[in-house]
Amino acid sequence: METTQAISPLGGSNEPAIETHDLARIYRRGLQSVHALDGVNLEIGAGQFVAIKGRSGSGKTTLLNCISGLDQPTAGTVHVYGQEIGRWPESRRTTWRREQVGFIFQSLGLLPVLSAYENVELVLRLNSVGGKQRHDATVEALELVGLTKWIDHRPYELSGGQQQRVAIARALASSPRLLIADEPTGNLDSKTAHSILALFRSIVRERNVTMLMATHDTLADDYVDRIINLSDGHIISS
Repeated sequence: METTQAISPLGGSNEPAIETHDLARIYRRGLQSVHALDGVNLEIGAGQFVAIKGRSGSGKTTLLNCISGLDQPTAGTVHVYGQEIGRWPESRRTTWRREQVGFIFQSLGLLPVLSAYENVELVLRLNSVGGKQRHDATVEALELVGLTKWIDHRPYELSGGQQQRVAIARALASSPRLLIADEPTGNLDSKTAHSILALFRSIVRERNVTMLMATHDTLADDYVDRIINLSDGHIISS
C-alpha cells in the first residue's frame, strides 16, 4: 500500500485539497473482478498542479472519476476540501460538480452550432447564473485564455489549440476550486501543447485552484508541481 506526501517543493499549500484513504474501485466483468484502484492512499495540497501518469489500464481515469465524483468507490474514502464525497448520492454529487469542479477532456465536447462565447456561457446558464454575472464571467474566462478576438467564432472556425482554450474557459467560468483534465494535450502538436500546459500552470498559480491531469505527455513534466505514477491500480511513485 503506497502513501504519498502532500507538499511539493514547487507549488501547493499546507491545506489538503484531496485525500484518499484505502481507495478501491472494483468493476465486475461477468465472474471476473477488475481492481481498477487497489488501496490508494493519496494527499494533495491545495493549489498544486499534479500529473497522473501510467499506462492504459493503470487506473488514471478511474482515480480522476472518483476524486471528481463521477464514480463512487467500492471501498475507502475520498475527501475533497474536507468533504467526504465518495458516499454522497448522485444528485448531491451532480450539484457539487457543477459548482466546484471544472472538466477539460481530450474530446473537448464543444457544441459546433454555438460560438466560443455561447459554449462557455452555457455552463453558467445550467447553473442558473444571472444575465450580467453570466456575461461578465464568460468574457473574463475567454480573456484569460486569450480568445477575446475569437469570441464569436464557432469551433470549426478555430484551430485545435483555440478549441482547447474554449474548453478551458468553459471549465473556468464557474470559478471551480478543482480542475480535472484527462489527456488534454493528446491531440495537440508540441508547440500548442507547450502553450496549453503553460496556461494551465498560470491558471493554477493565479487562481489558486488544484489541478489534476491524467496524461502520457512527457512535456507535462516541466510544468507540473508533482507527478504521480500509477500501475495496476497502485501508486508506484510520486
